[in-house]
Amino acid sequence: MKTMNIVKITFRVWVVFFGLVIISSLVFSENLTKAQTNSKSVKITPTENGMTKKIKTAEFKKLVQTVADGWNEGNARKAADCFTEDAIYIEPPDKQVYVGRKALFEFFGGDKKPDPPMSMTWHHLAFDEDGQIGFGEYTYQGNNRYHGIVIVKIKSGKIGNWREYQYKSELKWKDFVEKNPF
Repeated sequence: MKTMNIVKITFRVWVVFFGLVIISSLVFSENLTKAQTNSKSVKITPTENGMTKKIKTAEFKKLVQTVADGWNEGNARKAADCFTEDAIYIEPPDKQVYVGRKALFEFFGGDKKPDPPMSMTWHHLAFDEDGQIGFGEYTYQGNNRYHGIVIVKIKSGKIGNWREYQYKSELKWKDFVEKNPF
């Protein structure tokens, strides 16, 4: 009788043990699936080629410098090609609004070099690789001189959104930030 009770107890312990193992596995698997689904590092946004292209900080700096180089060279195509086909370029609330690469190409000077020539200098750049959002502090010179900040959203390796805030000033950058340089 004692042997029978020991066998029953042992059997019950094993059933409970394996039941807990199975339940733990299911809970862990479900939590892992939820974590992967909610994690920014594994989210993939479909694009034309099936994958989104995330860029690194060095690529962001190169991309926005290419925009500046295009403007500085009077090469509207070079600058516009840094933007997505459906890019939105805005100075809020609605001071300047351009939608699409074609509109940006024309805004940047089109096939003829702008007169007077444009000049763009970046002072500080920063980029959030996870969010694909960057910003730059700049000086722009065309018909007028502006100092400002632009915030951009990168989509598949190009600028999808450009939002700028700028201040018209005749001062050079060094004098503009004289009381708070860094």
